[in-house]
Amino acid sequence: MEHQDQSSKIPSGTNQNAIDRFKKLQQKEVSIPDIFKGIISQNTTSLSKGITLVESTQEKHSKKAQELIEKCLPHANNSIRIGITGVPGVGKSTFIEAIGNLLIEKGKKVAVLAVDPSSTISGGSILGDKTRMESLVRSPKAFIRPSPSGNSLGGVAQKTRESIILCEAAGYDVIIIETVGVGQSETAVHGMVDFFLLLKLAGAGDELQGIKRGIIEMADAIVINKADGDNLKPAREAKNQFRKALHLYPLAESSWSPEVLMCSALKNTGIEEVWELILRYLEVSSNNGYFEKNRIQQNKFWLLQTIEEQLKNSFYNHPTIKKALSDQIEAVQQHKITPFAAARHLLSLNK
Repeated sequence: MEHQDQSSKIPSGTNQNAIDRFKKLQQKEVSIPDIFKGIISQNTTSLSKGITLVESTQEKHSKKAQELIEKCLPHANNSIRIGITGVPGVGKSTFIEAIGNLLIEKGKKVAVLAVDPSSTISGGSILGDKTRMESLVRSPKAFIRPSPSGNSLGGVAQKTRESIILCEAAGYDVIIIETVGVGQSETAVHGMVDFFLLLKLAGAGDELQGIKRGIIEMADAIVINKADGDNLKPAREAKNQFRKALHLYPLAESSWSPEVLMCSALKNTGIEEVWELILRYLEVSSNNGYFEKNRIQQNKFWLLQTIEEQLKNSFYNHPTIKKALSDQIEAVQQHKITPFAAARHLLSLNK
């Protein structure tokens, strides 16, 4: 089924279907008008092809990808973008399936994308998560897509940002962006969503969970997951602790005070309350003008990020730089030149 599509940029051996699909894209002439027509007709096969084109690192595909994005842009910016983060084991995939199914019951179309630059070895945990989202992945109103793995957070996040535009043009009402790890990727996701949700577990401190204070500061809501059975009492205690902690943070620019909720994604309890909270946030931020202001600020951020990413790619792909880089690295290792002098020399060649 096409809505179960996976990324074309996954390390060899992890996803042969994705590799075959990417090879076909290389061999076949891409028709942007056909893909665009399919996307706005809400055809998931066309959407998959479009995202594969966006994710391609081939130079010959970049102009076509940009053409497709520009065609889709007038049909975009009409969804609710939700970021979800939490450490492995917190139950992100189960939670996403639960809230995804709830939204589909309410008549929404849901797309799930991931930002994961770390998985050059594993291919990203969402690949495994897809097998756990059994009911959501079967729904014709759901589209689940892992990010391309790679070493550059900026590049992966940019492609996810562009994939959002294609998904919105394809008629998806809610775009869920999952960040797989904890760290820089949270900042990137926060910069592309309207609502940022932090999933937590009861009975584990921030140090054990690897959650940094900065991530809590970014959260519009904290949801204690797995609040069922023997975990119910610890979940209530954790909820109270986080409520007290959040009072110590200054009021966000959105004038929204982050709330703490409990849920059990496995038992499907508390999910409706989470969605109602998101809707309340959207009402507050829309009424005070922050929603639109935030989207404008995000566009500015991605403009600057894209410039930086393309300058970096242009530098490292420069034929002269490629040839000189290994020589300069060797010279630095042998203490013949300082790293700063080597950098200045390499930068002087990029003219």
